[in-house]
Amino acid sequence: MSDTHDFDVAVVGGGPAGLTAALYTTRLGLDTVVVDRGGGRAAMMQDTHNVIGVTEDVSGVEFLQTAREQVQAYGATHRRSFASGLERRDDGRTFALETDDGTIRTDRVVLATGFSDAKPDPPLPPTGRGLHYCLHCDAYMFVDESVYVMGHGDSAAYVAMIMLNFTDEVDLLTRGDDPTWSDETDRMLRAHPIDVIHEEITGMNRGLDGWLESFEFADGTVREYRGGFPMYGSEYNNDLAADVGCDLNDDGTVQVDDHGRTSVDGVYAVGDLVPGHNQIPVAMGQGAKAGIAIHMDLRPFPRSVEEIEERGAVDADEVPAISASLREAARAFREEAVESPADD
Repeated sequence: MSDTHDFDVAVVGGGPAGLTAALYTTRLGLDTVVVDRGGGRAAMMQDTHNVIGVTEDVSGVEFLQTAREQVQAYGATHRRSFASGLERRDDGRTFALETDDGTIRTDRVVLATGFSDAKPDPPLPPTGRGLHYCLHCDAYMFVDESVYVMGHGDSAAYVAMIMLNFTDEVDLLTRGDDPTWSDETDRMLRAHPIDVIHEEITGMNRGLDGWLESFEFADGTVREYRGGFPMYGSEYNNDLAADVGCDLNDDGTVQVDDHGRTSVDGVYAVGDLVPGHNQIPVAMGQGAKAGIAIHMDLRPFPRSVEEIEERGAVDADEVPAISASLREAARAFREEAVESPADD
């Protein structure tokens, strides 16, 4: 398609960070589109942990669906599409975002494309049922349980040692790879009660509930585990950031300031794409801060003294600055709230 769509803000990524940024920019009066290819790390969650006000029985799919519905109810546009390119337009102020549905012309861009966890080779248990990628989210689940950590580098060794805060049964599985952790890490590891298992995994057993029960190893042994953490690194989805010239860190994350601003004026990055803890509340906070920063950057009023001298006083027909579509969405939202009050 070759259609061009105009928005104040385009958010690329439909996870917690991107949807929160879109919520803020929309509620602060900016026409916003979310370009969401679907999936992502949050969508894989069997249960939601560490998000205050959200109960443990809410899956990642349900969490994101509710968030999308909220953002759309405020007047944002949601497109299930893949963003393949980003460049600054000839005017030097706006951007062209290439998607499966055509080109989106926008004043500001929020990149919330996250990363993909590098997965070890099978056999593996299902994600969320013995295979877990977030220690801070899931360590609590394994108090007094038998736990494995997969990997052969410093991060795997450190996670194994950290898990001793929760259980006294921790194995480090190198799966036949030679250890690559440092001499200092090796000295620390030897001083902690952790079994390092070098044999490759040859089989896996699961219970009737789908959870991991045990791994079988090449030497014929079988070891029981409730679950564990693979530590093989991350693959950052930073192609769009690179396209438009954003500075990247050595690990592939995008360099940002405290409000998500990248090195490219008008482009923001939030969530798992930037350095920091990969946590839903952290991502939501980053999205909120970026949304507020964009609002302060784009809002027409108050008109500065310099602008008043150049353009004159604000005329009555210039206000409110919010678009007709967002005004209509706000009225509809308010009317629905009156018809169905929360205490009914």
